Amino acid sequence: MHQLKDLMSRDVKVISPDMTINDAARTMRDGDFGMLPVGENDRMIGAISDRDIAIRAVAEGKGPARKCANHVRRYLLGL
Repeated sequence: MHQLKDLMSRDVKVISPDMTINDAARTMRDGDFGMLPVGENDRMIGAISDRDIAIRAVAEGKGPARKCANHVRRYLLGL
């Protein structure tokens, strides 16, 4: 049985809300990720997933040059 530490990475890839949908999708593809945290000013402000890109961007006819900020699921973090 795997432990969480065996599956997780300390080298976390964080993207900017100013990154385009196309760049986020390429980053996911290249790293074999299904979700990426979105950070701003050294804080996580949300996340974007491959599903967000497929359902909230592509399926709604949003272009790949649009910024991720429009499709980020924002989370309130009590940090």
